[in-house]
Formats: sequence, C-alpha cells, structure tokens
Amino acid sequence: MGSLLAGFGFSLTLIVAIGAQNAFVLRQGLRREHVLAVVVACAVSDALLISIGIAGLGVVISEAPLALAIVRWGGAAFLLCYAVMAARRALRPAALAPADRPPATLRATLLACLAFTFLNPHVYLDTVVLLGAIAHQDSHQWLFGAGAIIASLTWFTALGFGAHRLAPLLARPLAWRVVDGVIAAVMAGLGLTLVLA
Repeated sequence: MGSLLAGFGFSLTLIVAIGAQNAFVLRQGLRREHVLAVVVACAVSDALLISIGIAGLGVVISEAPLALAIVRWGGAAFLLCYAVMAARRALRPAALAPADRPPATLRATLLACLAFTFLNPHVYLDTVVLLGAIAHQDSHQWLFGAGAIIASLTWFTALGFGAHRLAPLLARPLAWRVVDGVIAAVMAGLGLTLVLA
C-alpha cells in the first residue's frame, strides 16, 4: 500500500503544475466540449507513458540524444504556435466566449489533446524518464506505477469536470481574455525553455 501511495503522491507533484496538457483540459472543461473524451484520452495516454517508463524505456530514451532533440524541437514549435493562437484569441474579445464559435468536432478535439500530450517533451521527461526512474527505486515498482496512474486519472477528472464550476466567473469576454493570455504566456514560456535548453 505504501508503494501505491508513494506513486500517487509523486505523480501528483509532477502533473498538477500548469502545462500544455493541463491548460487544454481546463479550457475544454470550461467550454464543456468533449470533456469525458479529453479526460479519458489524457488518463490513458499517461497510463501508457508511465507503464513504458516503468518497463524501462525511460533509460533507453535518456541515452538517445537524437530522439530527445527531435522531441524537443518539435515540441517547442508546437507550443510556440499554440501560444500565438491563444494570444490572438486574447486580443479578440469577440472570439473568447464559448458561445461565439461552434464547438470543435470530437475528432479535432482528440487530435489536439493527443498533440498536447505526445508533442510535449515535458510529458516524456516526467512520465517516462523521471517517474520510471523513481519507480525502479521502489521494491514494488508496478504498485508505484498503479498509484501514479490513479493520480493521473484523479487529476484529469477533477480538472476537466471541475472546471465548469469556474464558468460563472468566466462568463465575460474579459475573463476569457485573461485565461487565454495566461495560456499564451505559459505555452510561450514552455516553448522558449525548450528552445533555450
């Protein structure tokens, strides 16, 4: 039971910090667009990456500089492009309120969700490399991994389905301008961190 709780706690410390994936889940939750599909996609993706890390791929990836470079530069380009899109939304109040545009299709939403997950190098560093390495130090590494997977599912469920409670606060275009401005800043910061690393 200690390994399960250790995995749960360690995983939460990694995923709670706002990043590309969390910002996307929050936005979908606020807009109430395909929230269940997004939560499931994020949780399943994390479960897969955590399992791969515990199985030992984290060690292999950390020793492949070309693979890390490709992930780094591709992820930086993706995050910077999304930062520009969020900044444009923040500068156009008419495009911010959820009712101002039709909902995205399920396919487009899931593709964006998977892009935020698998094109973000931080996801690999956190789940595959770091969490995998920590799990290997535990005598019950798969219980540790199960705890990490449960933490991921718990977090994404709370973030996606709890975001609607913020909806009254974000009913005005000015509030969406602030949200998109923060998202743009976070994405730009993460992208620049990768470029300058």
